[in-house]
Amino acid sequence: MELKWLLYVTLLALGTLAVRAHDMDDDNNGDDVVDIEDDLDDGIEEAEESKSEMSTPPPTPKVTYRAPVPTGEVYFAESFDKGTLDGWILSRAKKDDTDDEIAKYDGKWEVQDMKDTKLPGDKGLVLVTRAKHHAISSKLSKPFVFDTKPLIIQYEVNFQNGIECGGAYVKLLSKTPELNLDQFHDKTPYTIMFGPDKCGEDYKLHFIFRHKNPKTGKYEEKHAKRPDADLKTYFTDKKTHLYTLVLNPDNSFEILVDQTVVNSGNLLNDMSPPVNPPREIEDPNDQKPEDWDERPKIPDPDAVKPDDWDEDAPAKIADENAVKPEGWLDDEPEYVADPDAEKPEDWDEDMDGEWEAPQIANPKCETSPGCGTWQRPMIDNPNYKGKWKPPMIDNVNYQGIWKPRKIPNPDFFEDLEPFKMTPFSAVGLELWSMTSDIFFDNFIICTERAVADDWASDGWGLKKAADGAAEPGVVGQMMAAAEERPWLWVVYILTVALPVFLVVLFCCSGKKQPSAAEYKKTDAPQPDVMDEEKEEEKDKGGKEEEEEEEEANEEKLGSDADIGSASQEEEEEEEEEDRKPASEEEETVNRSPRNRKPRKD
Repeated sequence: MELKWLLYVTLLALGTLAVRAHDMDDDNNGDDVVDIEDDLDDGIEEAEESKSEMSTPPPTPKVTYRAPVPTGEVYFAESFDKGTLDGWILSRAKKDDTDDEIAKYDGKWEVQDMKDTKLPGDKGLVLVTRAKHHAISSKLSKPFVFDTKPLIIQYEVNFQNGIECGGAYVKLLSKTPELNLDQFHDKTPYTIMFGPDKCGEDYKLHFIFRHKNPKTGKYEEKHAKRPDADLKTYFTDKKTHLYTLVLNPDNSFEILVDQTVVNSGNLLNDMSPPVNPPREIEDPNDQKPEDWDERPKIPDPDAVKPDDWDEDAPAKIADENAVKPEGWLDDEPEYVADPDAEKPEDWDEDMDGEWEAPQIANPKCETSPGCGTWQRPMIDNPNYKGKWKPPMIDNVNYQGIWKPRKIPNPDFFEDLEPFKMTPFSAVGLELWSMTSDIFFDNFIICTERAVADDWASDGWGLKKAADGAAEPGVVGQMMAAAEERPWLWVVYILTVALPVFLVVLFCCSGKKQPSAAEYKKTDAPQPDVMDEEKEEEKDKGGKEEEEEEEEANEEKLGSDADIGSASQEEEEEEEEEDRKPASEEEETVNRSPRNRKPRKD
């Protein structure tokens, strides 16, 4: 009982505190409700100033930025931290088959800090303009030749304004004598295209390589299968994401976002169309014979329509057993003119015609089974069979679905090393975007995974650490919210501290069992004591009976002469035991304080 009262008082106090704190919060925020005197204004202002000082969040841990430096051999590395476009070439080309107004690659590129950057000094390449063609490229330190080492290309992208329709992919431009970065455009030959692209609700992460047909010398684009992962977040969260492509000499590939694999496969098995054509193809000159029968079932030619088959019987007929409901109003229409409607004042009968009141449901019909001419309801016709058709039977002349015969593919080839692609000597961005301020940073092309990982740690890793340091933790957010709304402290106590207190309280305060000495010494009946004593006596008597039964069983194994005497002795002992518990019980009852005679004072 004491615990219950303590709990009630605690809950009442906390509830009162919550209401008062909430009222105080409303009073502080509702300047138009209470007119506060001037002397109180000063005190409130001082309190708010001290509150704002107390609620000022502690300074976030500072992440110092240093430009990443490659830790091994690289073919290309660019962090843009020098703040210039040195080494990059802007295209002056025009796009073919496009209106002159938008044919030029005149989109603007700049080296800038990222919006809301938390790493001062970390700069990147920014696609500044929208709805324009952009093209920029840079030479590698040396051409990349596919031999026995992997290829790793990695860079960062941040869609600072989100993305409506546009791409952020890179192209590795093939090494050819005709390569002119000043005229870089959409048809400039490339070896690999890799990176994010989006239009509408179609979110893509491209990996395309151009494969050279060893027989014809022509190039064909091979597209990797679509990732199973959901890519939408990378386009919409306005955070910097790290895109990595790893190609291995064994033809395997991996695509990673933020150092997590989102797609993988093999160049021989997971590209569309396949790298290698089929060995056989269908003969384009083969034609299906005129007598080729592809019908697995045909109508039974021997079937005859039954004489009683009525093809003209209707599917529905009137129900002859139906009866018009009582109270049906045959002379009342379902709709009547609205008696409350009035002709508009500006109604011109010469222009608008004769005015008629709008029709409304007849109110008389609402209180009756129906109005108007009654008609029998329609039901299914039991005699309806429809148009007769002969049953279908197996076609004995069925020859299967015809297919042209197979012939050797004259264009067949087998390239078991598609990894050995066309060497490339430059990296370029050739993009159209309906969204501006796309941020690119920290490009690297190398052959060692460790080098790429170190580069990522010094660039993207610092961005991630800075973003995490700037975001308050859950506890910090709860503390800040409670400083703005003091009544939240009561909510925290009710949801966290109070349950813990109650668990400890109920676990550590078990109910104490009263001892025999604590019974009240009165003449009032105490049946529990008597019941316990009876239980003990019964248990004792039961044990004795079990022992006697065992002795009886042993005596039965003796001679026939001993059986009679043993039975007699057993009966005597049983009678004696029956009398014994009764006397003991009587003695116990006499000893009990409940049966004592009251003392005379």
